[in-house]
Amino acid sequence: MGVVSDEQREQYQSEGYMILPQVIPADMLDMLREECSYYLGYMDSIMDAKGVAVDNLCHRGKRYFINNRYRLSARLWRFVFSPLMAEVAQAALGPDVYLFHEQWVVKGAEQGMKFGWHQDSGYVKHHDPATRHKPYVTVWCTLDDVNEENGTVYLLSHTRGGTRDCLLDHSKEAGTNDVIGYDGDDPGEALIVPAGSVVAFTSYNLHRSGANTTNRMRRIYLPQYSCEPITRPDGKPWAMAVPFLKDGQVVYDHARDAAENYGPFPETAT
Repeated sequence: MGVVSDEQREQYQSEGYMILPQVIPADMLDMLREECSYYLGYMDSIMDAKGVAVDNLCHRGKRYFINNRYRLSARLWRFVFSPLMAEVAQAALGPDVYLFHEQWVVKGAEQGMKFGWHQDSGYVKHHDPATRHKPYVTVWCTLDDVNEENGTVYLLSHTRGGTRDCLLDHSKEAGTNDVIGYDGDDPGEALIVPAGSVVAFTSYNLHRSGANTTNRMRRIYLPQYSCEPITRPDGKPWAMAVPFLKDGQVVYDHARDAAENYGPFPETAT
């Protein structure tokens, strides 16, 4: 697609992140917003069935992390394995790419909770202290304009955070279930970008997010890709390891993915 410039590639390699304003096609952005509405209702129904208001990192009405559900959708895969995601992931990781993880991250209106300082790889290390995985890429896709008032991300570049080759220890924060990897004074760079933008950063970059104090939700879709499968101590994938690119060519096979995991998807409904 030609959306990643040489300068953005160099910044990613040196500082761990790149910002691509308004690169998500309008039809894809509409689809992501519609799918987000579905998955919010889906998560609320799960929490209702459990009789809980807090489920791991999800706090009903305040903050949602809805993980690895793309196979339940008839159309979300078209974005996860799109030419745009292929270009961003290859610019970050090189010619071999796997889908590692994907999730919705939503902050509720007026009461959307903050999220503490962490490296994304810190969640893997917290559960597997001996992990030696290479950094993966988080592709933070904005469904709304994001700013400091509605809880955008604050990020530390590798130079500011000292994280280019460093995976820090993390500890769990009481009351939120967040794992925290930094307690320093640097507030980070606020990412203020319009809806339809992509911010790609490595799983070693420290970042946090603020509270949403506005009267509208703040919605993010967040696929993550790795250059090789990331496995648990027993050899099983940590989350997923779905082949996407091999030697720079798309190898993802939707029909095979659907048949092997959930059977054929309907063509018209989520």
